[in-house]
Amino acid sequence: MPDPVLELRGVIKEFGDAVVTRVLHGIDLRLEQGEFAALIGPSGSGKSTLLNLVGLLDRPTAGQVWVHGERTDQLDDDELTRLRARSLGFVFQFHHLVGALSAVENVMMALAADQPRLTREMRQRSVAALAEVGLADRADEDPRRLSGGQQQRVAIARALVRRPPLILADEPTGNLDTRSADDVFTLMRRFNHETGIAFLIVTHDPRIASRCDRTIELIDGRIAPRPT
Repeated sequence: MPDPVLELRGVIKEFGDAVVTRVLHGIDLRLEQGEFAALIGPSGSGKSTLLNLVGLLDRPTAGQVWVHGERTDQLDDDELTRLRARSLGFVFQFHHLVGALSAVENVMMALAADQPRLTREMRQRSVAALAEVGLADRADEDPRRLSGGQQQRVAIARALVRRPPLILADEPTGNLDTRSADDVFTLMRRFNHETGIAFLIVTHDPRIASRCDRTIELIDGRIAPRPT
């Protein structure tokens, strides 16, 4: 069998020195290539902490995080940065586009993460990614002139342009109206089907979670058992 795109083995995360607070309690999780999964749970359950560990933005106190077959606790910070750029895409509730850059330049930033300079080929790839989300004609637009749904489409193009094996989406529809949210979800689902990219979507929206192939529920820092 191929390596999973993501695997957590006994992951514990604690914060504090004098007073230690354990937020994650021995998380075991495996996400296969091409999966489309929702991560749900009440506020304070540890979802953001877990997403930071999966996104290689933080390190666990104990346990192992494997991304695309690589054991991340054995990597230094530079190696983690390269793995993150190569293997992960990110979509957030607030798109985090840079207003001083055009739509296509925002997408190009994902390609520039480990490149010394921008190239014509990078622009061509970025325009193609915008075309895939229906925004080829807005490539040179100031993102501040785009609607919320269009801005999130730019963010999806940015996440997809490197064709990473896994995209992490943190409340990607949480700042959108119902129609725009449905459009964004449908777009992510289409890319999942067409490219085999796996998605892990953090959401509070039960409509979104119900449309995913699998739901992972986090409660008080532990993954709830699946109902039988």
